[in-house]
Amino acid sequence: MSTLNYVESPLNPSQALHSETILAGDGWFHPVRKGQTLRIVDLEGNQAADTFFFDEHDVTERYSAQDTVREQGSIYLTTGTVLRSNHCRPLLTITADTCGRHDTFGGACATESNMVRYSLDKRFMHACRDTFLLQMALSGRPVSKRDLAHNINFFMNVPVTPDGHLDFDDGVSAPGRYVEMQADRDVLCLISNCPQLNNPCNAYNPTPIQVIIWD
Repeated sequence: MSTLNYVESPLNPSQALHSETILAGDGWFHPVRKGQTLRIVDLEGNQAADTFFFDEHDVTERYSAQDTVREQGSIYLTTGTVLRSNHCRPLLTITADTCGRHDTFGGACATESNMVRYSLDKRFMHACRDTFLLQMALSGRPVSKRDLAHNINFFMNVPVTPDGHLDFDDGVSAPGRYVEMQADRDVLCLISNCPQLNNPCNAYNPTPIQVIIWD
């Protein structure tokens, strides 16, 4: 398992261009322009912020977990990670991180995975994939479920075991910790603030996150 990589940001939230709180279970679909900095804040600790990125001007170019992991030679995301597209081009670069490590293997919870992982009666509970689809449908942009690929789970701790299995462990985040990234091109940021009520890593209590953008 990698060591945690903590780097604080010099940016002041009082000087931000945009600040918004996303309640547990809600979503957010918003442009981040080239050169702008996006911060996602884990307000109460150990909340999963499922996140995906598109090139704003060509949504067929989108975040690629495979290209990101391969090019950096590490399975975790942290300060210095370049978030790459399916064309292997930079979308954003993580410039600060007070959580220390983030997952890009575990994927988004869905009604089907709720049923498989927990029980049949959990199938109809809210899930991140549904939030993604709702945000895309409401956006008016030319995106649909065929454009979704493997997402980032900011603040989630999903270690990979020596035999290649994924463990959904207790989080390594805490109240007020954040991850910050600068856009290398105009992107669209899609977030589902995870509504998961069945996983003990968040004490069965999904909580709000905050998003902040600086020019």
